[in-house]
Amino acid sequence: MVSSVGPNKSYSGGMTFYVFWAILVASCGGLIFGYDIGISGGVTSMQPFLMKFFPSVYEKEIGVQNTNQYCTFNSETLTLFTSSLYLAALVASFVASTVTRKFGRKISMILGGFLFLIGAVLNGIAFNVAMLYIGRVFLGVGVGFASQSVPLYLSEMAPCMYRGRLNVLFQLMITIGILIANLVNYGSDKIKAGWGWRLSLALAAVPALIVVLGASFLPDTPNYLIDSNKHKEAKAVLKRIRGTDDIDEEYNDISLASEASKLVNDPWKKILERKYRPHIIMAALLPCLQQLTGINVVMFYAPVLFKTLGFGNEASLASAVITGGVNVAATFVSVALVDRKGRRFLLIEGALQMFIFQVIVGSLIWAKFGTSGVAVVSQPYAIGVVFCICCFVAGFAWSWGPLAWLVPSEICPLEIRSAAQSITVAVNMLFTFIIAQIFPWLLCNAKFGLFYVFAFFTLVMASFVWYYLPETRGVPIEEMWSVWKEHKVWGKYIPNDVMETEKTGKPSEEV
Repeated sequence: MVSSVGPNKSYSGGMTFYVFWAILVASCGGLIFGYDIGISGGVTSMQPFLMKFFPSVYEKEIGVQNTNQYCTFNSETLTLFTSSLYLAALVASFVASTVTRKFGRKISMILGGFLFLIGAVLNGIAFNVAMLYIGRVFLGVGVGFASQSVPLYLSEMAPCMYRGRLNVLFQLMITIGILIANLVNYGSDKIKAGWGWRLSLALAAVPALIVVLGASFLPDTPNYLIDSNKHKEAKAVLKRIRGTDDIDEEYNDISLASEASKLVNDPWKKILERKYRPHIIMAALLPCLQQLTGINVVMFYAPVLFKTLGFGNEASLASAVITGGVNVAATFVSVALVDRKGRRFLLIEGALQMFIFQVIVGSLIWAKFGTSGVAVVSQPYAIGVVFCICCFVAGFAWSWGPLAWLVPSEICPLEIRSAAQSITVAVNMLFTFIIAQIFPWLLCNAKFGLFYVFAFFTLVMASFVWYYLPETRGVPIEEMWSVWKEHKVWGKYIPNDVMETEKTGKPSEEV
């Protein structure tokens, strides 16, 4: 099978069972991220957990302290429990960049899973708030390493014509992790002895073990192996994942990219050069805009949000399960369309869909709760709110959810790829941290207007993609320079001799 990968380039080989299996196992790194996103909101809505660690929030919830429903969960210590993980992941991503570049994507994945495992154990046996926070830090470092290494692994292993759908498996695993966490919370909340929250937190060890054990049996990517001068092993891996012995052209392209990357002693200094301006802007803005959709308002705090809107505890957890299921199902749409319709189409459509349903959700909450935050929600009204939130989640799940990870991982040349991915992870975690930390306060003060704020950002996102993001579907990652050079905005940043530099593996002054 020959895959056409552009007007002037084609590589032999295609999809093989071996490469699919390797990518499927590696993408399980998304499970640890997703499980934590889903588990946090459910646990922080469980009364036994609140009684033990956050009694002031518990008193507000049961009515000992009077407050409107917008402000029930407005507690700095409670939100710090949720958001501390993302601050730790932010810091860890920069360390993970060095580990991933020098020791390989595989080692970085294994280390991330192991650190996440330690965090799961500490949270499961926690007897005070300090243990909770320490456990969250370990979880965050694990997420930082996995988020740094897994998207790179997937993009470098996948055949270019299938790179989109295979890379989306990372986001699919995140959504599956969220759904599993919601189901675990729904079941553990029914444990009358009051220790269900421990079960929810401790079961994070399961996806961590899957990552550690699964990654141990994976090969490293041909890109890393060539970069490490393991040329014989790289050729063997490339032949196996492409299912053909005719790998010379792709091997040579990767080798030339590797030679260029070896001329770079400091990728952090290199990435600041003018010709990498498009890469660094995309690496930073895509994850930033992803978080400004407000998705984590729904996914972190789905049980808390539904509870705030007047749902009972069991109903709020059930609604979170429903949104989690929609999240998984809609991600399959991205798997099916990302390499057919392209990245730009899905990103623009998803942003517009999220805009519509953010406005509707905000209006429904405004109509029922007003500014007082006091109301009783009928069952039909509650179903309407859940339906609109599900439509919002679906729009995110087949667009900005997976593609804000995919695009940064595939657009950068090898010499800055690991550093750029660290920027993507760090920005993602920074804005996740900020939004998780201030959401309860914003909900308490901005009330329904919060949803209109996020709706505004989705319009900004659609405009940004329309004007600034080139289409990268089907382009080999070693040939991505041509995409930037031909773009009407970014072309001026790319030197005329950059294509020749990429072909020879030598800096322009030597060509």
